[in-house]
Amino acid sequence: MPFTAKKCYYFDTPGPANTADAARFAIERAQELNIKKIVIASTSGETARIFSGAMKGHGLDLIVVTHVVGFAKPGEWEFSQKTAEELKKQGIKIITGTHALSGLERALSRSPKIGGGSRTEAIAEALRRVVAVGLKVAVECVLIVTDQGAVGVDEEVIAVGGTMSGADTVCVIRPAHTANFFDLQVREIVAMPRVR
Repeated sequence: MPFTAKKCYYFDTPGPANTADAARFAIERAQELNIKKIVIASTSGETARIFSGAMKGHGLDLIVVTHVVGFAKPGEWEFSQKTAEELKKQGIKIITGTHALSGLERALSRSPKIGGGSRTEAIAEALRRVVAVGLKVAVECVLIVTDQGAVGVDEEVIAVGGTMSGADTVCVIRPAHTANFFDLQVREIVAMPRVR
């Protein structure tokens, strides 16, 4: 039976202190597997800025997924406009799409009239608690960019998420559209925090 040994990294704690290492691990695995696209989550733009700098000269495409407008406060986008302009000048795609694993479901579960959890939120919570918060984020970002047409369902991507801020989870994912969620495959976990 064929076997390929690959490195897997574990962070002692989650959080933004791991972002630069996560970028290094993402680039390393992309090069090993000849993957051309790295999909990352970035709320303020800081993680995107770090990845952009780390990826210079590597011939890889960076796709940044942000929170939707109004995620934290109605009518406001948390991402830095200045960083967005700088990234766009570098040809980096910035995608802002509704959260695939919550979106409208969250409005229903938070409603005092309806209440209760949903099946979609149960999937999200399982990914967060069983593996890592960053895995849930990475999976969700891949769903969003696939639905937007930025990646195809026939190509593997490196996907990166984090716990609250920064990046601490790196994985290899075969994408799927949200409507075909169970076709998505997390093929490798490259890095993640040991403690969640």
